Amino acid sequence: MAILIYLAFRFQFVFAVGAVIALFHDVLITIAAIAVFDWIFPNLRLEFNQSMLAAFLTLIGFSTNDTVIVFDRIRENIKLFKNEDIEEVMNKSINATLSRTIITSGLVFLTVLVLFIFGGEVNRSFAFTFAVGIITGTYSSIFIASAIVVDWKERETARSSARKLSKSKSISTPKVKKASA
Repeated sequence: MAILIYLAFRFQFVFAVGAVIALFHDVLITIAAIAVFDWIFPNLRLEFNQSMLAAFLTLIGFSTNDTVIVFDRIRENIKLFKNEDIEEVMNKSINATLSRTIITSGLVFLTVLVLFIFGGEVNRSFAFTFAVGIITGTYSSIFIASAIVVDWKERETARSSARKLSKSKSISTPKVKKASA
């Protein structure tokens, strides 16, 4: 709720909804991956402990930061390209931040992978959880959060143009009285 309120205040409500849905995606996919890998490879011993909880909290912060960076660029480009379609502005914004996002997430992923391989059993739960979370967080920041915003904005545009069209029809068509027989 705090993230939703903060992002709604910083951006717009639609951006906050997109970011929070992306966060739910990140956490749910990561939990599913942990369950599947723990079932397939029981030697991994991925048990829920304080270390794994720390990984989930880190994942939420990392993904939120990544989404905010993408949304900042979108907000800047909306002001710059006022006459362009929202989908084109989103595409330009994502392309502008894509290299930064991939480099940052890739470097953190490699670090966590080394921690998973050489960190021992104590760090295994944290490293595995955060590694999966980095992949899902990067994916959702680029493809899920932004897509939700685009869909929402396009629906708003379609509704407002439908309202304008219905108002113009009601104003331009005079009412004709029927002649009584």
